Amino acid sequence: MASVCARIGFGVSKVLIRRNKKPIVALSQRWATHPATYHDTLSVPETKVTTLKNLFRVASEETTDSTATVGVWVDTGSRYENDKNNGVAHFLEHITYKGTSKRSQLDLETEAENLGMHLNSHVSRDQMAFYAKCHSKDVPKAVEILADLIQNGTYSEADVEKVRTEVLREMQEAETNLTDVALDYLHATAYQGTSLGRSVLGTTESVKQISRKDLTLFVGTHFKAPRIVLAGAGGVSHRQLTELAEKHFGSLSLNYEHEIPVLPPTRFTGSEIRARDDDLPLAHVAIAVQGPGYASVDTIPLAVASTLIGSWDRTVGAGASLSSKLASACSQVELCHSFRSFSKSYHDTGLWGLYFVADRLTIEDMMFNVQGEWMRLCTSLTDFEVERAKNQYKTDLYNQLDGTTQICDDIGRQVLYLGRRIPLEELDARIDAVTAKAVRDACYKYVYDKCPALASVGPVEGLPDYNRIRGSMYWLRL
Repeated sequence: MASVCARIGFGVSKVLIRRNKKPIVALSQRWATHPATYHDTLSVPETKVTTLKNLFRVASEETTDSTATVGVWVDTGSRYENDKNNGVAHFLEHITYKGTSKRSQLDLETEAENLGMHLNSHVSRDQMAFYAKCHSKDVPKAVEILADLIQNGTYSEADVEKVRTEVLREMQEAETNLTDVALDYLHATAYQGTSLGRSVLGTTESVKQISRKDLTLFVGTHFKAPRIVLAGAGGVSHRQLTELAEKHFGSLSLNYEHEIPVLPPTRFTGSEIRARDDDLPLAHVAIAVQGPGYASVDTIPLAVASTLIGSWDRTVGAGASLSSKLASACSQVELCHSFRSFSKSYHDTGLWGLYFVADRLTIEDMMFNVQGEWMRLCTSLTDFEVERAKNQYKTDLYNQLDGTTQICDDIGRQVLYLGRRIPLEELDARIDAVTAKAVRDACYKYVYDKCPALASVGPVEGLPDYNRIRGSMYWLRL
């Protein structure tokens, strides 16, 4: 009798079928697949948070990874500095690895290298972080090293001078990165007269004056138990991490010998900085309005709006088919070399805007299109555009959590800002709840007819006058 060989699925299993008869070989249950639901993809481990007696917090997310990232996040940064010690937090980040009372710099580097451990740190305007990525079995040693670094720094005069030279050299190199220069100028003009306007790197004058006394005073004032979070992600047990925190951070003081640091007030000022330099080939321009703080309900709608505008680079091989109307216009008319929209939130305020790089002759046209797109978001945004932007925003968020280091950073940052980490299911529901009306209302509240802050570097003669830019922040409609 003739037989037919039928291939099932992706060619993994075969079933021999006789005509008018049942299969003589059943499909193995081993290969039976069930597509994962969207809810299944969000089923991630719970982020557990424990507070010790001295108000030191421990937060972690345990997975089956063979590696882990543990780190210390501190609620401080350049906005807690003053004109005299501006740059001390960044200075401290460098000198921390020069040695402690228990370990010399060579001992620290040798020990970390022998364990295959990666030590790293970063400082921003309102947070500092010191973290280590290591094998799961080495988590106790990583926590002990981190505790030693932030509690037992020696800050010798020789190390201070050595780090001063390193920081001044870094500041010279940073001046060649015009993107960072423009965004620093944007903060300086938007928050002029307040601590949030200061550069993280500090000024040349302030860095030259930083002393060991400034470092010890800054650590003694801000590195207190209630202002610190020990975060972990990957192959790390929350119970183990809590016990390690009790052992190494349990004696950390919660009493203040000096004045208790409070969040410095901010004030947004619509203004501009123009650093014209016709010798540069391209103009770097950043424009922004005041955005909400991290915990505001308007943060997600504005983030969706920022995603809708998106980013673009002239190397992208796409044209009119791009979903972003601004990107499509830039591609077809060559308005700029690149642009990216941003939405940056701090404790109590934020910046929502756009940064672009353009030729000197197209700056005016680019600015006209940027503001036109902003006004469209405030008045005539469609549901279809918002749904597409929400999906893109989710993808961007989840891609940022690809790895234990990224997850650990997210945990530390959110616990400092919110006191907890928002579960992905809750975050997903918040994004899904955003409607076109919610985005329009948020844009109307923060963007429409508001004074923007503007920073530009390079050949910016063609940039419109500030009063004209301010006049384009609303539409006259009949």
